[in-house]
Amino acid sequence: MTGKTIMIVGLGLIGSSLAKCIKIDHPNAQIIGWDYSDSTKRIAKKIDIVDEIPHSFEEGAEISDVIILATPVSISIDYLNQLALLSLKENLLVSDTGSTKKDIMQQAKEMPFDFIGAHPMAGSHKSGVTAADENLFENAYFIITNDRHINRVEELTQLYSGTHAKYVELTSDEHDEITAMLSHLPHIIASGLVNQADAFNQEHPRAKQLAAGGFRDITRIASSDPKMWTDILMSNRTTLVQELDDWQKQMSQVKQWLLSKDSDAIYDFFERAKETRDQIPIHQKGSIPAFYDLFVDVPDKPGIIAEVTGLLGEANISIINLKILETREDIIGVLQVSFKNDHDLLQAKECIATYTDYVCRTQ
Repeated sequence: MTGKTIMIVGLGLIGSSLAKCIKIDHPNAQIIGWDYSDSTKRIAKKIDIVDEIPHSFEEGAEISDVIILATPVSISIDYLNQLALLSLKENLLVSDTGSTKKDIMQQAKEMPFDFIGAHPMAGSHKSGVTAADENLFENAYFIITNDRHINRVEELTQLYSGTHAKYVELTSDEHDEITAMLSHLPHIIASGLVNQADAFNQEHPRAKQLAAGGFRDITRIASSDPKMWTDILMSNRTTLVQELDDWQKQMSQVKQWLLSKDSDAIYDFFERAKETRDQIPIHQKGSIPAFYDLFVDVPDKPGIIAEVTGLLGEANISIINLKILETREDIIGVLQVSFKNDHDLLQAKECIATYTDYVCRTQ
């Protein structure tokens, strides 16, 4: 990549983090950035996420050797159509970071340049250019979709060598079917549960307090960006309709077991789920970003939070979120501390166990 110009379109969390990763392994590449937000472009240049900001999208595209579209799928498709009208470098390689692949790969068939789809399965509770993190993709799955069989996949993975991600190649159909089941459907279900609980809370106000523990945790993905998830669902709607049909059939079956008092079938339902869930790797990055939480049982007295965070600070362990779970009304409280990765989580657990007698657990 020495001497090549890489243009990143969309300087949010994913685009800016990719820029940092590229800079690490390819310091001599020229990285230019483009974003619809003028303030984002200014910040990206000021904090050295990118080397330059072109005067226009067209100007940047025409001097680029590689273009990465780190925008929602519908917007990336718009950019593809704009690129098709420009005078581009002969050997231009274009890729994207979209969460669905079928629509954009279909559109790319009509393009007069090489296009390879990509989807880095990583995320964060933070967003925007200032959240850029060169470690965001480490050990995460980086899906490559190459339906057009472009012989440049190695070139793309070499560009992303600084991510330290794990590459998997799928067709666009495979990708969208898998992510629909393992990521998109769970987000719909979590949001549906939260919306149903909100309606329930109007009649039973105390329910909101009791939802602070396990319910809040199993529905935490419902806090995701609504605009992004609207785009994802619309671009994967055909597959999701089938998954939703299957889900409704399964829930109808559970309803029938309840009506017929079929305790054996209900037991089997939970037993199969437990066996399957227990085999899923813990804290391995997948289609939904893993959460790295430490739960600390602490006495309800002044200075406890300062004590725990102080110990972690002295050990140079960074936390990304902190909250007190309010489901206990006795003298013991539960402090939930969230970390960026499994390494920090395990270090924190060891640190607190060494210097206090507080009970710590990760599940």
